[in-house]
Amino acid sequence: MEPGLHAKIVDRATRDAGFRARLLSDPKGAIEQELNVTMSASLTIEVHESSATTAHLVLPPDGKLSESDLQTVAGGGGAADDLDEYKAKARAANAGASGSSSLA
Repeated sequence: MEPGLHAKIVDRATRDAGFRARLLSDPKGAIEQELNVTMSASLTIEVHESSATTAHLVLPPDGKLSESDLQTVAGGGGAADDLDEYKAKARAANAGASGSSSLA
């Protein structure tokens, strides 16, 4: 997820208890609803809530592809295409030309 989009989602979740609850219970659904996008069924989004005694460290992928990932890459489609479309829509929403994005 792009850093600017991540920051906006966290900011919104900090200010809006309802959005925070939706984000924790159904992250993909909450983001899809807010950005008015549909993400691939194969894309998983996990949200973890830190506390005073728990912190989360997110590591990038190790660079090794599973057999399933190799098949997707070899086929030239799949979740990567959906993610590119999602990112393009998120960038358009963040541009805020119409001011319609509720995350802005």
